[in-house]
Amino acid sequence: MSGPTEPLAALDIGTNSFHLVVARAVGADRFETLTREKEVVRLGHGGGDMKVMSADAIDRGVAALRRMRRIADSYDATLRAVATSAVREATNAAAFLERAHTEAGVDIEVISGAEEARLIHLGVLQAVPVYDRRMLLVDVGGGSTELLIGERADALASRSFKLGAVRLTDRFFPGGTVGATGVTACREYIRSILSHFQREVDEHGFDIAVASSGTAEAVANVVHAMTGAEPLHTFNCFEFSTAELSHVVAELVRRRTAASRAKVPGLEPGRADIAVAGALILETVATMFGVERFTYSEAALRDGVLVDTVSRMSARRDGTDMGGGSLHHLRDVSRRSIVQLTGRCDEDPAHSIHVARLAVELFDALAPVHGLDATAREYLEAGALLANVGLVVAHSKHHLHAYYVIRNSELAGLTDLEIEIIAQVARYHRKSEPKTSHPEFAALRGSDQALVRALAGMLRVAIGLDRTHRARITGVRAEIHPKRIVVLADAVPGVDVALELYAANERKDLLERVLGRRVELMLS
Repeated sequence: MSGPTEPLAALDIGTNSFHLVVARAVGADRFETLTREKEVVRLGHGGGDMKVMSADAIDRGVAALRRMRRIADSYDATLRAVATSAVREATNAAAFLERAHTEAGVDIEVISGAEEARLIHLGVLQAVPVYDRRMLLVDVGGGSTELLIGERADALASRSFKLGAVRLTDRFFPGGTVGATGVTACREYIRSILSHFQREVDEHGFDIAVASSGTAEAVANVVHAMTGAEPLHTFNCFEFSTAELSHVVAELVRRRTAASRAKVPGLEPGRADIAVAGALILETVATMFGVERFTYSEAALRDGVLVDTVSRMSARRDGTDMGGGSLHHLRDVSRRSIVQLTGRCDEDPAHSIHVARLAVELFDALAPVHGLDATAREYLEAGALLANVGLVVAHSKHHLHAYYVIRNSELAGLTDLEIEIIAQVARYHRKSEPKTSHPEFAALRGSDQALVRALAGMLRVAIGLDRTHRARITGVRAEIHPKRIVVLADAVPGVDVALELYAANERKDLLERVLGRRVELMLS
């Protein structure tokens, strides 16, 4: 990894706490941490789905964001913020995101559970020397638990479960009060949910178990405090056995109230109410999957966001080949998940790959007119690759089905907004153009609506250029004039491409309106 020397800030907007790290890339493979900040906000609540963020929680969240923004600005750091389960589940998330933007100057990416697991994995690899070992990663958050089996930089299996310290406290231990019946019920519930990951553990196995985030840190602190030794300066790479974990659980459960648990040596008083639920999740992971020892990672989601941000910036700056051939601009991990989805759902993936090549060539040829950046190019490429995944549902209205398939697939390496934009580009590759009467399109910001229209316009033409699915058009270039654009198509020598040119010209209306010029497609 190589990256810029200017400071970067990563903000993890969790269900229980907000975590900020400000760092600077040093050399090719590490960060110099400038500062870290944590604030308990309790953004999410609820024993089931966290459907609504309360007005008070949103107020607390926005106030915390303002403080985090000021800290990042004090280092002249570029800030990237990601939100997890509390925000992605809330029906009123848009109100929080808008206030974050207008009142705190923070634009938030809402990430999926799969993306959360991937980013945590990236972060852990920076802090714990496990790169060459197969790792079971467990991250117990406030609203969800991420499980991942990884080896080197690859995730062999990952899942996000709605098991979190806050969520299960609300469900089984209201007010933080613990009883034997609640503990039994909580354990049984955790086992029933985690059983869905048993097959992955049995298939892949693991050499080492790593635990990250607040619950694991709390357990590590209590285990160490029980020895009577002086507090450590850092708990990174601290190991504790399953037996020690069970001893911590027993001590926490023995103390019925949060006030009593707040006196446990090593436990943060602010975590006393949710500590039992979190520790039970970690303990159940250990007993179900045969973990003998956990290694604690100080790095987690926010550190993974730093790594991912530098990777994105470097790829866009250097034009790094991430995927092979001419389809190289998608980030490696996201392109892999996109190609896998195409392979599962598209009956003619070779056609989609060829269309994607033509689409990005058209994008490049029209760059002086549309003025879009490399990120938009990535979205176009992804939308082209996924435009026909709706065929797995039905041929009729497959553009609508494509939107549904993309939005309900866990595409790694992409934010929720990025997935939405890609899904809409695929959705509008045929039939109706984007309209504000369509709820999903209307929900986008104006700039993103314009982006979807532009990319869909280019994709429609590219699809027309491969109307016969025989790759007869091999490339495109453009001649740009004040009032018109001539798109010149290169063809396989000696073949008839009249149908391709006719289909492309029939599909050019949206592109013409986006560019504000007449578009003509002809053989070069």
